[in-house]
Amino acid sequence: MRTSLMTLGLAAAVVASDMPMTVGQLVTGPSSHVQVTNTGTQAITAWSLAATTHAEGGRNHQDVYTTDGYLSEVTHGLPGSTERLERLLPGQSRQLPLDALPSDATVDVIAVVLDDGTAVGDEKTIASIFAHRVKERDALRAVVDAFNAVLPAARGTAALDALRERFTALAQRDESIPCRAALDAVQTYTRKGNPDEIDQSLRMYAAFVMREHEVAVKHSQRKPSSSAGKE
Repeated sequence: MRTSLMTLGLAAAVVASDMPMTVGQLVTGPSSHVQVTNTGTQAITAWSLAATTHAEGGRNHQDVYTTDGYLSEVTHGLPGSTERLERLLPGQSRQLPLDALPSDATVDVIAVVLDDGTAVGDEKTIASIFAHRVKERDALRAVVDAFNAVLPAARGTAALDALRERFTALAQRDESIPCRAALDAVQTYTRKGNPDEIDQSLRMYAAFVMREHEVAVKHSQRKPSSSAGKE
């Protein structure tokens, strides 16, 4: 996720030393990128970086890059998964791409969310992260409910047809990734001709989405924090 805004100066949401994440090795130009490091004792499941460029008259332009990788607890290593979008483990560093930046640009960490549900940084940014997680949790719940309604009563192509109808309706109401991914999966399974193979694929996918939903429930509620995540 990326947002942009104009500011009269970069107002740090928290003191940099309070953050369990540091930035370094900033490279500007056409292939701008930066290295982030988890300096805390917990996995960082989401973070926001602010790239600030300076304009005349003291006005600054700020692009905010937000990565939320809490579901990588389930999706790590799967085909199509992207390491740079996964949670950052303690002591781990990672290079992250940025839009092209001028040489005088700066990049700062403005928010992080930790594995235990605590967070530190800019409150509006943190609220946006958790609001997105709640929406994703509810979408996953809708997919799980559809599987629970269909699979006990139907199998093979009949199950596919019923699920396709439900997921098409879901995707029309909610264009989030869980609903669209479920519809894509069911449409892919139509190529299987053997009812047993269809059932096996559907039940495996249903179990996977159920696990995603469990993780989403765990990470969708912010917990109060008395520290910044360092012990």
